[in-house]
Amino acid sequence: MSEQLLTVLKLCLLALLYLFFFRVVRAVWAEIGPPQTAPSGPVGTRGAQRRPESGRRKTTRSGNLSVPMLPGPPQLVVVAPPEQQGRAFILADETTVGRAAGCSVTLDDTFVSQIHARIFKRDGQFLVEDLGSTNGTYLNRKRVTGPMVMQPGDRLQVGNTVLELR
Repeated sequence: MSEQLLTVLKLCLLALLYLFFFRVVRAVWAEIGPPQTAPSGPVGTRGAQRRPESGRRKTTRSGNLSVPMLPGPPQLVVVAPPEQQGRAFILADETTVGRAAGCSVTLDDTFVSQIHARIFKRDGQFLVEDLGSTNGTYLNRKRVTGPMVMQPGDRLQVGNTVLELR
């Protein structure tokens, strides 16, 4: 082969090596970086259309949002990101949250682990626990380090997705 062709091939190989290194560093940076939090505020128009039958309302622990107490089974409702807002998932006695198809709550979010968190019922209360996820699970902006009790109106963040217990 000619000397010029070998030089061009060396440069191409070097460029591919740098591209590979850049992708690895970017993936590691995304895994160890803090999760992005969704802005807090009103739920939006979808939540405002539903009216409670009993007329009772509950205020969250932060005190800045009033959530209707709806009859029926408890559910998790997506409040962020806006393109998934309004999706609802009925909670069973044990519910798994993640990207895997076998999870009860399947989320299309690259910052969510395959099996990210578990929500389970004990003594009439729902508890949430992180299942060793990479980016962590947050309940009302506090990192979940062990099983934590969830109340209606609490916000659960997994990856970039924020869910509200109703």
